[in-house]
Amino acid sequence: MESVNEIKNKIRKFIVETTYVTEDQVNNDTLIFTQGIFDSMGFISLISFVEEQFAVKALDSELVEENFESINAIANYIERKLL
Repeated sequence: MESVNEIKNKIRKFIVETTYVTEDQVNNDTLIFTQGIFDSMGFISLISFVEEQFAVKALDSELVEENFESINAIANYIERKLL
C-alpha cells in the first residue's frame, strides 16, 4: 500500500496537471472547491482519477464535500477505503 505522502503527492500532481494552478498554490489544506480550483466538472474528473489511480469505488453517499474538499481530506478518504 502507498504511504499517505505518496497518495497526497499523486493527488497534488493531478490537480496541478488538470487546472491552471501551480504546485505552490495548492497545499494539503487548500480548499480546492472554495478556492475555485475545481468546479463540478473538475469534481467528476477528480472522482474518476481517485477510482482509477487507487482502485477504490466511491459510493454515492460518499460524494460529499468533507471527503473531497482538500488533498488531506481526499487522502484520508482513500486510506479509509483501502483498509
